[in-house]
Amino acid sequence: MLSHFLQYEFLQNTFYTGLLIGLIGPLLGSFIVVRRLSLIADGLSHVTLAGIAFGLFVEKRFGLLFLTPFYYGTAFSVVGAILIERLRNVYQAFQELAIPIILSAGVGLSVIFISLADGFNNDLYNYLFGSVSAVSRNDFYGILIIAFIVVSVLIIFYKELFMLSFDEEHAKVSGIHSERIHFLFIVLTALVISASIRIVGVLLVSALMTLPVAASIRIARGFKQTIIYSIIFGEISVIGGLISGYYLEIPPGGTIVMISILILLLTMSGKKLWLNMKRKKAIL
Repeated sequence: MLSHFLQYEFLQNTFYTGLLIGLIGPLLGSFIVVRRLSLIADGLSHVTLAGIAFGLFVEKRFGLLFLTPFYYGTAFSVVGAILIERLRNVYQAFQELAIPIILSAGVGLSVIFISLADGFNNDLYNYLFGSVSAVSRNDFYGILIIAFIVVSVLIIFYKELFMLSFDEEHAKVSGIHSERIHFLFIVLTALVISASIRIVGVLLVSALMTLPVAASIRIARGFKQTIIYSIIFGEISVIGGLISGYYLEIPPGGTIVMISILILLLTMSGKKLWLNMKRKKAIL
């Protein structure tokens, strides 16, 4: 089945891109969940949609084809991440306000640019729900670069991010520049979200960054195990979702998310069963 799936170049692009997204999405998502910033993925995904809609508008109105909508979406996502960080500094006592403010701006701009681009079309539909045929070779190379940057930065700054995630006050006392690290972290989040949209879609991208982590938390015994299990669950979800989406002729975003939900339910029920067996063994 997999060999048949990979016989076309566009499916190879999609599959290899899916492998990258299955890696970097849950990898960064582990830090996002621990830092209780899960909603940031929703906020930045809508800003990314605004950039994509702007790219489609530029392409439609002016015929400027030197950049695909994907790169416009990436640029908007990074700018949105920077603005969220700035707003968090403005609203020190109400930092959570930054996310709905940027999310609202993203939705508003999306509606405007979609209308200017003559409404919904097949390209926009693919960006909303993901597609097995929407990833070009250039898109794959762009996402490969993003994946390399994300993995490299997380390896280099793992200690700092770990300390900030679990004990920010101690991290600051230890001399870690928390503002710089958090700024870098939120920019990485924007890059991962923009990269994931090609496969999962705008409306479902946050699920790929949180559901595998939620499942791994149920069985992991430490943060590193959480990351490893999250990546494994993410890869299973993406590969299974892409293949099933292709053969069922439906957007892969939905199948990826449903496989992630199934994995979450299995880990929850498995954990409960293991605890019950442990109690019975203790009684005996």
